[in-house]
Parts: sequence; structure tokens; C-alpha cells
Amino acid sequence: MNTLIDTLRNTVGAAHVLTHDDPATDLSAWEQDWRKRSQGQALAVVRPGNTAEVAAVVRACAAAGTSIVPQGGNTGLVVGSVPDGSGTQVVLSLTRLNAVRAIDTANLTMTVEAGCILQSLQETAEKAGFLFPLSLAAEGSCTIGGNLGTNAGGTQVVRYGNTRDLCLGLEVVTAQGEVWHGLSGLRKDNTGYDLRDLFIGSEGTLGVITAATMKLYPFPAAQLTAWAAVPSLDAAVALLGLAHQHLGAGLTGFEVMGQFALSLVDRHFPQLRVPLWSEHPYCVLLENSDNESEAHARTQFERLLEAALEQGVVTDAVVAESLGQANQLWHIRESIPLAQAEEGLNIKHDISIPVSSIPSFCAATDALLQSEIPGVRLVNFGHLGDGNLHYNVQAPASGVYAGDPQAFLREQEDRVNTLVFEQVKRFEGSISAEHGVGSLKADKLPHYKDPVALALMRQIKQALDPQNLMNPGRVLL
Repeated sequence: MNTLIDTLRNTVGAAHVLTHDDPATDLSAWEQDWRKRSQGQALAVVRPGNTAEVAAVVRACAAAGTSIVPQGGNTGLVVGSVPDGSGTQVVLSLTRLNAVRAIDTANLTMTVEAGCILQSLQETAEKAGFLFPLSLAAEGSCTIGGNLGTNAGGTQVVRYGNTRDLCLGLEVVTAQGEVWHGLSGLRKDNTGYDLRDLFIGSEGTLGVITAATMKLYPFPAAQLTAWAAVPSLDAAVALLGLAHQHLGAGLTGFEVMGQFALSLVDRHFPQLRVPLWSEHPYCVLLENSDNESEAHARTQFERLLEAALEQGVVTDAVVAESLGQANQLWHIRESIPLAQAEEGLNIKHDISIPVSSIPSFCAATDALLQSEIPGVRLVNFGHLGDGNLHYNVQAPASGVYAGDPQAFLREQEDRVNTLVFEQVKRFEGSISAEHGVGSLKADKLPHYKDPVALALMRQIKQALDPQNLMNPGRVLL
């Protein structure tokens, strides 16, 4: 292993190969996952500065038979980007690959390196006069390479799609250390298999994404946000249908938030002043992006809300009067996971269900969990516009688990996951909508993925990474 470490130091520079040999070096930022569910130990953390160095590192590790864990901002939620506890894996940190290589204003594209922070890409696009629409809570620290590796979703999928839909081309270092130069900005290229789609969402198990060509969009002339109280999930789905009718492509966000989820924000962050939550079972956050004018956008919103009130699918609503008010409403939505963390450890689910089936799924699964674990609290919120719920389970406030959420997690997580995932299967959904599989769900995947699809995935893995050195133990076991 010393020979490998020496090779890596010669490749990227000694300052960019971090090991436990130096007692002054703290590797916890690379070895512990964001949720603090897993603490691994790396042989080394290697930080290459360009694609050629990434390729050289991969070749050296392949020659030594050493597995690689690609890592971006390490903000993932399924323990997919930290090493195991063996002390034999190399963490390949891409954060030094952070250049914006080109902006093509006529082609509406931006070519960026994998280590670019998402928020900095949004700001760079804005300075050039364009919108890069990918938006999620971790945008201040997650990287575009990680977003692509997990096919991240976020709050504007209903209009712009997942990260996959925003990507036109990739540059990838293969498991053998070769470089695929696929940074095409073409929207049409029908010359065989779409290799791009193999690597997007593969969670670093097939190769290392080092750069990407992403789509840009013109900025809307106006962007308005509304907060609406609805009497049920059925009403929320009906409101979504009305929003599609009235707003068309202008509907860029549609989030649903359950009463208990909002009560946690009100309890732990009272300064945020959550509107309309206390007397209504659900609230919905809508965003309308208009290419004409703010007046036109406001008129559209008013007509939508008038129709919704007349039909009884909305019981009360407010429209943000300024960008500051809109940001405040979005901040409330994004604070739900933080408030839940303040409440204590919880069991998280990132699931997708056909939108039409979401009310039935929630009614059946809520009842099932309450009957199996009396007093369990359900933190239900998420991207209703694209069928993605964060259907999280909090320990009961009283009884044997009161004040001991760790015991609840330890004793009930597997059982709760099985109960929820079986319901997801029953309603023809997916156990992972946008967070990925990682290692947390790898053992569950064979029970809920089509066996033919799994066999094809294993064949692809074997073909592209026959040594099983790329992020082993993730996605496929």
C-alpha cells in the first residue's frame, strides 16, 4: 500500500493525498456521511486537480486492486459516498475540479467540472443572464458531479426534470482509467447507445464523472409564489390538476406539507411564522414562472386560486407580495428536515408514487403504521408535483420510545422500512425517488426491483467494472 500511496502522491502532489499517518490530519469530513449514520476509515483521501490526474489515480488504484469511493460534497442521504470501515479504500474527492469551462449563450449550455458547487453554478448562470434550474436544500455544499451521480431532483422537477434531464453530455473516467470525452452540447445525437444515461444515477459504481455540459434557460420575466391550505391530499392532487390547466409550463414548483411536519417547524423555528398550518391538514407551496410579466403571472395565480376556492380544493391562500416573502415561504418548506432533526432521530423515506395514487397510499400506509406502532408520528412532505414524497417516521412522543429515538431507530427501522416499501410496491412506486440507493437500500433493492432489470444492471456493472473497484457495495450487492 505504501507503493500505491507514493504513486498517488507523485500523481496529484503530496499535499493532496491525506492519510491517517499524520496525526494532525482529520479525515472525518470525508469519512462520515452527512446524516452521521456511518463512520468509515479510508486508506487515503485523494484530491486530484484535473481530469488527467483523476484518470491516473484510477489507473494506479486499478493496478493495485484498490477500490475507489468517488465523492463530491458528501451531502448524500443513503451512505453512498463514504468509505467502509476496512481502511483499504481510496476516497476520490472531486472538489478541486471546480471550473466552469465554457458558457455557450447561443446553444444555451454551460460546461462545468464535477466539483462545482451547485449554488455557484446557479450564480454563474445568473451573471450570464440565464437560469440553471436545479435547486435543492443542499445547494450551498453539494456538487454537480454528485447531483449527476445520484440524478438529484429538487423543487423544480415538475417543470425542468431531474438532473438527468438537464444534462446533454459528460466527461467520464472509466474504471480502467480511460477518459470518455462526451461533452457534447447536442440535443440530438442518434448514433447508438446513450452512454450518458448509464453514468447518470449510477452513484459512482461505473466510473467517475469529471465534467458535464448542462442546459441553461432564459430567466422568467416574473416568478410568484403562493401558499395554500387544502383540506386533504385528494384536494392537493385536484389543485395540482388545476395548476397544470391554468399555469401550463409556468408551474415550476408544487410542494405538499403535512400538518405535523409544519408543526415541527413552528415548534423549533417559531421565528419563521408558518402560515395557515394549525387549522388545516395540509398546505401546498406553488411557484409560477411567467415569461410575460408579473401582472400576467399574478392574474394567472388569482384565477387559479379563485377556481380552487370555488371547487373547495383550497380553503385559504396567500400570494407572496415580494421576493423576500417568497423566499421566506420556501425557507419554511426547506426547514422541515432541519426541524425533524431537532425533534430527534427518524426513519426517512424518499419514495415516488403515481400522483393519482398518493392519497390512497398515504391513507393506507398511515393506518398500517399506526396499527403496528401506536403513537408513531408521520412527517409527510415533498414534491407532490412529480409524485415524490419524503414520507418520514418519527418515534412516538410517549411510551417506551419517549426520549429515546435512538432505540426507536435501532429496533424499528428495518420493520418500518419493510412496511412502507411493501406499500410502495403495492401502489407501483419506487423506494428511491431522488436520493439514490447507496448502501442503505442496497439490500432492499432485490425485493423491489424487477429481476430482469437487476440482471441487466449486474451485467452492465460486470462489463464496465469487472474488478468491482468502483464504489463497491453501493446500489448492487
